[in-house]
Amino acid sequence: MATKTIAIAGASGRLGQLITASLLEGGAEVRAIVRPTSALKKVESLQQLGATIVQVDFANPVALAEACRNCSCVVSALAGLRSVIVDAQTLLLNATVEAGVPRFIPSDYCIDYTKLTPGNNRNLDVRREFQERLDKAPIAATSILSGMFTDLLTGQAPVVLFERKRVLYWGNADQLMDFTTMDDTAAYTAAVAVDEVTPRFLRIAGDQISARGLAHVASEITGEQFKLFRPAGIGTLNAIIRIFRLLMPAKDNLYPPWQGMQYLRDMLTGEAKLQPLDNTRYSEIRWASVEDVLTAHLA
Repeated sequence: MATKTIAIAGASGRLGQLITASLLEGGAEVRAIVRPTSALKKVESLQQLGATIVQVDFANPVALAEACRNCSCVVSALAGLRSVIVDAQTLLLNATVEAGVPRFIPSDYCIDYTKLTPGNNRNLDVRREFQERLDKAPIAATSILSGMFTDLLTGQAPVVLFERKRVLYWGNADQLMDFTTMDDTAAYTAAVAVDEVTPRFLRIAGDQISARGLAHVASEITGEQFKLFRPAGIGTLNAIIRIFRLLMPAKDNLYPPWQGMQYLRDMLTGEAKLQPLDNTRYSEIRWASVEDVLTAHLA
């Protein structure tokens, strides 16, 4: 079988680099599409991995289509607000179609936004908007939904409060949430990219665990008792989100505090729960659990 060539947009980002590495390790050729303004160190790291670098201005449709030509799949790992997820990704999609590439993977990698009420989660609303455009395009597409990156539990997401020995949650302490590491998400995306026939959506979770389960795991790992901390219910959390968004709109900030609250809320309500899971589709992937990630972090 001929070696597949996969184009990746957003390859200089953390997830994009991991997808690139997974593809190269699997024997694929990678064409890393980067903007002329991409950081030189990140571009050099992609070259060191073995990727072919193609610098393209997304405003140049001819050059963008040429960057995608003769590839078997285009993977988007772009990150940003509407100008990126909708506008830039639409330019990429159009170029992919123009180049005759048969498959496209959009930059989703999140909880199941298809189940959410429009208007309640800004960053997921723009993914839904792009989904509508993608579904009208003459191309086979596969979105990968992976919950929250488990890596965020080590500090960036204020859920496991190590210093206070608390696990923060709102609503139901037994509501299961979906977590997948960036490494596992990248490995799965690489497998999907070289798979010639995949469904419109694939759902994965390296671990499914509740706030109560998180407290138990943290207690087991540290040998200290972690307790649950429930400030209030989901209704109060919604009110806090509205207040934060009013006082600190941060329209140009990808992850203002209220955006993180929206994401956590949609996990805690269970509305965006991933089911059924497609974890077993690629048997070579060994999923990292929340316990694995927290143990490595504390070590």
